[in-house]
Amino acid sequence: QVQLVESGGGLVQPGGSLRLSCTASGNILHIYNMAWSRQVPGMQRELVATTTSGGGPNYADSVKGRFTISRDNAKKAVYLQMNSLKPEDTAVYYCNATVATFGAPYPNAYWGQGTQVTVSS
Repeated sequence: QVQLVESGGGLVQPGGSLRLSCTASGNILHIYNMAWSRQVPGMQRELVATTTSGGGPNYADSVKGRFTISRDNAKKAVYLQMNSLKPEDTAVYYCNATVATFGAPYPNAYWGQGTQVTVSS
């Protein structure tokens, strides 16, 4: 099994910054895509940023120029640097990863438990 653990959420004023971290652990052979999504109660989960093991990042239009996704393959970690935060960025942020594990025929998607980000004055 694979576990993803997020950290770094919290309360921040508009215009402020936060850095989210997510670390994978478990029976990992290889991590393919890693991504951050967010969800507001009553709304669909929104994909915020993605990064592949060998390619460049992609961002939702709503966060381009403000958020930066990065990963550390050696640490099995993905990060989301969030700058110029706005109240509409308030949500629960989830990381997910597509992971190949020892003994499994195909990679599977795994999700973290989520971390709350609140942008408010």
